[in-house]
Amino acid sequence: QLQASGGGLSQAGDSLRVSCAASGRTFTNWIMGWFRQTPGKEREFVASITWNLGTTYYSDSVKGRFTISRDKAKVMVYLEMNNLKSEDTAVYYCAAQRPGARSYNFWGQETLVTVSS
Repeated sequence: QLQASGGGLSQAGDSLRVSCAASGRTFTNWIMGWFRQTPGKEREFVASITWNLGTTYYSDSVKGRFTISRDKAKVMVYLEMNNLKSEDTAVYYCAAQRPGARSYNFWGQETLVTVSS
């Protein structure tokens, strides 16, 4: 089970952290990711992190502003968002991809991030 939280209303230039609580299994060798979606658009990849080594990947639109991290002990995944822009406004989802899978297998509840300019 994945449950996202921490969204809210921010102003452009602010920072905000969203969290994803993972439970129900161990995530050894899994990939954890954050995606976002705005009305009328397809869901967009934001960032991912490998559970074991902590290797990270980012979309070009957030690279240098967002940081994904995970806490193995707490089984949490975080997305620290800095220098927020109005175009970051979206519903954010956390997701998990099991080893060997070609796509994300589990999706969590969304959290809304709204950035006012």
